[in-house]
Amino acid sequence: MNVIPTAIPDVLLFEPKVFGDARGFFYESFNQHAFNQATGLDVRFVQDNHSRSSKDVLRGLHYQIQQPQGKLVRVVRGAVFDVAVDIRQSSPTFGQSVGMELSEDNQHQLWIPAGFAHGFLVLTESADFLYKTTDYYAPEFERCIAWNDPTIGIEWSLQNEPRLSVKDQAGLPLSQAELFS
Repeated sequence: MNVIPTAIPDVLLFEPKVFGDARGFFYESFNQHAFNQATGLDVRFVQDNHSRSSKDVLRGLHYQIQQPQGKLVRVVRGAVFDVAVDIRQSSPTFGQSVGMELSEDNQHQLWIPAGFAHGFLVLTESADFLYKTTDYYAPEFERCIAWNDPTIGIEWSLQNEPRLSVKDQAGLPLSQAELFS
């Protein structure tokens, strides 16, 4: 497993070692020991989620203000542009974002620690998005920051108008959102 730091040091890109031939491929998609060594953390994942979305669906920027979730995300079908935004007010990278393509072809995974908002845009006709979380989903604590907040300035590379849920249409600007200290 190759681990690549991003522009925000706490967010890490994982490139698995893929073994393939004419029959297909194999790779270890998760190894607790290797993950802990790479991150320097002793993280315990408690929930796995799987979502399927169609082209131009934009989900996010989501987070839980209590029971914050670290997420290890990947795409097993299609491609997405995945984004993490640092919303820890005491962090030197507060308000900054990092984004990259995750796809079935590159098989990359992104580690997004607790204290970050997360979102993604589907780039292909559909995408299956899988993620492990470090805490359970708690809808009463879920919050949403506006995907297009100019103070964050995410370059989504939109080809069309994004397709948003009602929840995501109501996302707040970073300046009005509940944040981590």
